[in-house]
Amino acid sequence: MKFISYKVGGKETFGVERNGRILDLAGVMGLPGELIQGIERGNDFLENVDHIINEKGQDLPSFDQNEVEWLAPIPRVKRNIMCVGKNYRDHAIEMGGEQDIPKSIMMFTKATNTVIGHKETVLHHGDITEELDYEGELAVIIGKKGRGISTEDAMEYVFGYSILNDLTARDLQKKHGQFFIGKSLDTTCPMGPYLVTKDEVDDPHNLSIITKVNSEIRQSSNTGEMIFTIPTIISTLSKGMTLEPGDIIATGTPSGVGKGFKPPRFLKKGDMVEITIEGLGILTNPLQA
Repeated sequence: MKFISYKVGGKETFGVERNGRILDLAGVMGLPGELIQGIERGNDFLENVDHIINEKGQDLPSFDQNEVEWLAPIPRVKRNIMCVGKNYRDHAIEMGGEQDIPKSIMMFTKATNTVIGHKETVLHHGDITEELDYEGELAVIIGKKGRGISTEDAMEYVFGYSILNDLTARDLQKKHGQFFIGKSLDTTCPMGPYLVTKDEVDDPHNLSIITKVNSEIRQSSNTGEMIFTIPTIISTLSKGMTLEPGDIIATGTPSGVGKGFKPPRFLKKGDMVEITIEGLGILTNPLQA
């Protein structure tokens, strides 16, 4: 299923995509009012949604995708987004050379204030950064609570996947000597357009990923190029920390970021960024003009 969170008529709700339309589900036949509450209910939620669509789908309120205001799949994330740094070999090299290829997983987080949805405007932040950069990534959404998860069992804890743009102020990243400030400016974590359940993705380690700026391809790769796989990431994170339903893990970006060009090609006001991941849709966000 492809879940969508959105606003229509000033009301925040969620639904699923069917044949190009959105079937509204919030509060229908005992379903929760928000997608995060459904994720927390686990398989029972998915079974109920499947039953309702099959039995009552034709009677559900529905909307054209152009009628709604898109939100991030989880509009109010409960915890910081967990991000893997330099998880594609070519990206590590473009950022610092062969010596930058990590031997162990590099983790950092983005604050919750960063999250916005498909088609929402990214603030340019030109008063504090001159080096705003894009990073197209596959996001993993955790579906159940767990700690000490083995790599063999890790995929059982995945609810689904989405597209994420890990926008970064490179100059702030360098100035402060760590990632948090440069990664946590308001609106710098667009997500969406959908949250696609894991049963619809045959192999999350074999998906094409393309980032365009103003229709020009900047990044073109495949998730199979990840250094550390999704099970390894989940297992490593959970060794001493409990993962919760709704946690979001960004799995890293391939080469082709703005900083990697010579000279660098950072984002400008009015730019349009599009990230496509096979089977997950196209995440589109304009920069503030």
